[in-house]
Order: sequence, then structure tokens, then C-alpha cells
Amino acid sequence: MRPFLAVVPALLLAAVGAADTPARNELYSVSFEKPEVTNDFVFSDPAVWKYGKDKNGDGCLELAYDRKAYKSTYVPKHRSPVHIALIAGKSFGSFILDCELQSTTEPYGHQDMCVFFGFESPEKYYYVHFAKEADMNAHNIFIVNGAARKNIAKETTKGIEWKKDTWHKVRIFRDHNGGKIEVLFDGKKIMTAEDKTFGAGHIGFGSFDDTGRVRHIMVSGASAADKKVTFFKPLGKTP
Repeated sequence: MRPFLAVVPALLLAAVGAADTPARNELYSVSFEKPEVTNDFVFSDPAVWKYGKDKNGDGCLELAYDRKAYKSTYVPKHRSPVHIALIAGKSFGSFILDCELQSTTEPYGHQDMCVFFGFESPEKYYYVHFAKEADMNAHNIFIVNGAARKNIAKETTKGIEWKKDTWHKVRIFRDHNGGKIEVLFDGKKIMTAEDKTFGAGHIGFGSFDDTGRVRHIMVSGASAADKKVTFFKPLGKTP
């Protein structure tokens, strides 16, 4: 594993600074105050997603199922994440994504939550895998391109700690023209990559095969295209 760079590229500093000012161009946001907001999403397997609440009663989008007994109706063609919830009506090119993630799975090496982007189809997309421990298949930036997922991070860390009943802040910056991808977790830069394989695509959330929650989603950038998700239906069961 390569050492992690301490210097944040000027492009990321500029983008993060822009995202912290009131003048930023907000492209999409949702706080999950009402159950109806789950209609903003399309799911690979609708049976495992619901409007949920955390221990404080605050709303979220929740991925919940019996990990030992349940077998998903969605089986990806190539080795890649199973549980995916995509923002259904928009496609994003360059962006800054802010959200909060919470794992509800017992601790183990690959305990994970995922964020998807540049999602063109179930066989063409990127995702960030946030895991407790890093290896070739965990805690990295991955590409799925008509084959099993492949890690593409230039720098990464040894993993992150999923604290029980704790919301963790995630920020992902993507410049799809230059190919730069930067990932922050609880305010610390933990991954970088460069790849220009895919252009604009859908953004989403989920897990390879665990359970968890997402809330306080905000996407900022120059622009977004209105584009409906045309896949995943009629896959899966209705909730």
C-alpha cells in the first residue's frame, strides 16, 4: 500500500472552499424529514430499503435485512456491490457530495458502506468502499467496467472505525473532466484516485453486503442533468 499524501491538491482545496460558501450551486439535497422522500430513489432490491429512524428518532434512508437468512433478488452480473440506492432523477458530472453514513453491522474486517457515482449502468460505475480494514477488495475506490470490481485508489488509509450508533460525515469530490477523485471521512482525507473512464452518471448509496443508514445528502456543483434511472426495474421485490 502506498503512503498517503499529506498535501491536498489545490483543486480540492478550491472545491472544498467553494462548497463551504453560501454561494455554492446546490444541485440536490434531502434531509429525510418525511417518509415520502424515499421516492427520490431507485433500488437494486427494494425489499431491503425503507424510511428509518436512528436512536434519536431522526429520519434516514435505511438498508436493513437479516444478513444470515436473506438472499437478495438482485444478483449483479459481475462481482460488485449488491445493495444500491440511486438518486433517481438526476445525473451528475463534476460534483461535491456531502452526506452522513452509519453502519448497523457488527464489526468485522469488511464492515462497509458504499457511495456510488458516475453510475451509467449496473455494469459501469465507480464506488467508494468505506471499510474497517483495507485490502485489495475493501476500503478503496473501485471501478466496475463490464468486469469484477477493480480498485483504483492512488492513496488510501488502513481503514476507518465505524462507531456504533454514530453518524460519520463523508465528502466526495469528483472532477470528471480531469479525472480527480478525493474522499474525506469525518473531515480527514482518506483516499484519492484519477480516472476518466466514465462521464456523468447517477449518485447513490448502499453497501456491498452489509446494513446501514444514510442521511443529510447534499450534492453541489456547476450543473446536473435531469435523467431518470432506466435500470433495476423490475428487479427486486416491492417493500
